Parts: sequence; structure tokens; C-alpha cells
Amino acid sequence: VQLQASGGGLVQPGGSLRLSCAASGRTFNGFGMGWFRQAPEKEREFVAAIGWSASSTYYEDSVKGRFTISRDNAKNAVFLQMDSLKPEDTALYYCAAGKVLIPSRAIPSKYDYWGQGTQVTVSS
Repeated sequence: VQLQASGGGLVQPGGSLRLSCAASGRTFNGFGMGWFRQAPEKEREFVAAIGWSASSTYYEDSVKGRFTISRDNAKNAVFLQMDSLKPEDTALYYCAAGKVLIPSRAIPSKYDYWGQGTQVTVSS
């Protein structure tokens, strides 16, 4: 089972990026998907999560209204559209999958599968 994250890069403040995460090796029927990020010398933090049906989405407060998580179950993929990026969004972004209950959606240890991370740098 492998999750492959892509789409990171260098962008100016106020810019946009779209991260993608493609899953292979199995389907993620019934799995929730999440995005986390980790900045240097900081702990990994929750960014966004989406339920299997995509009808339920959750966001960390600092990204609400700027980031949008979505998924395409036919393609076994999840996406993170990031708009109005700020320097404090700079981090290594990871996608994750797991049969996570809603109250635990922000806890990294509740996810079973992780991608390798894609770097997002917001700087002028």
C-alpha cells in the first residue's frame, strides 16, 4: 500500500497550490483521508480531513476558508486546494488514510497509511 503526495512547491504569499495524493496497492473504501503538515522543529499538525462519502469535511481553524479538501474515490485520490497561502503555511505536507472516527480525525496515530510528504514553501 502506498500513498504518493505531489503538487508542492514554492509560491508567493497570496498564491495557490493544489496538492494531490494518489493511493495504490488497495482501494480505500470506507477510509477517511487526511492532510497533515510539519514545519521544522514543530510537531505534525492536522490540516484537513474528509470522510469516505466526501460529504463530511473538517479543517484546522487557521486554514478554514482558504483550503479545500476533496477526493475522487474512482481514482483512489485525495486533493488539497490551498488558496491565499501565507508564510506560516510553509511545511512538509503529508496525506494519510485510515478508518478514523470523527472525534479522532486530527490525531496522526489514528491513521494507518502515510504518504512521503511534499514540501510547500510560501515566501516572497
